[in-house]
Amino acid sequence: MGAVDVTNKDFTTSLADKKPKVVFVLGGPGSGKGTQCANIVEHFHYTHLSAGDLLRAEIKSGSENGTMIQNMIKEGKIVPSEVTIKLLQKAMLESGNDKFLIDGFPRNEENRAAFEAVTKIEPEFVLFFNCPEEEMERRLLCRNQGREDDNIETIRKRFKVFLKSSLPVIEYYKAKGKVQEIDAAKPIGEVFEVVKVIFTPKAEKVKSHGFTLSFPEYKSHCLGMLCNSISDKLAYSFEVICYSVLHITVF
Repeated sequence: MGAVDVTNKDFTTSLADKKPKVVFVLGGPGSGKGTQCANIVEHFHYTHLSAGDLLRAEIKSGSENGTMIQNMIKEGKIVPSEVTIKLLQKAMLESGNDKFLIDGFPRNEENRAAFEAVTKIEPEFVLFFNCPEEEMERRLLCRNQGREDDNIETIRKRFKVFLKSSLPVIEYYKAKGKVQEIDAAKPIGEVFEVVKVIFTPKAEKVKSHGFTLSFPEYKSHCLGMLCNSISDKLAYSFEVICYSVLHITVF
């Protein structure tokens, strides 16, 4: 990844023209959001952007901007929001896509306000993977991926940072009706079934399908009365296929 050499104004104008759909993905360490992001990318063709991955890639590039980021991290300083946002903007423009999962950002209220101010973009919604601390801790200790921060002390510090910094962001968007909260303690497959409902376009949710019922005890006129009764209450259409057999189409 090369140095970020395009002005924020250029980024903002280009992104505004694209009118991208942005979903912030938030959750504590070990909540499973990375796994679910991969599933969303595969099934719904979003581009997954991790703020942390973008910062690490910029450092690895050896660019002047990357050196600045590396020095700030070494000195224990927080990388300015504008730097991370510029990397996100660049990645969004280069992707060629118009649907994005932004993972692990915004980390705090300052990040949130800066993102909206700089990009002029509000997220479509926030996907919040809510998972009990005990379960997240168990997952992190079990995964053993060789990460230095996967030990009990640093894990608990990360939990505290998440609660202090990220929950206010979630509360902000919740007040605007923009939070989709998921019970992330369930198995991966069950969690994704819930995620799929959130991401499936409305047009696909209402595609019609049908089923057939048999009422051997019903006379034809009684079956007609049954149809009328159900139709008054539900958005179903009916076709009497033959004596006492009914096909129901659900819209």
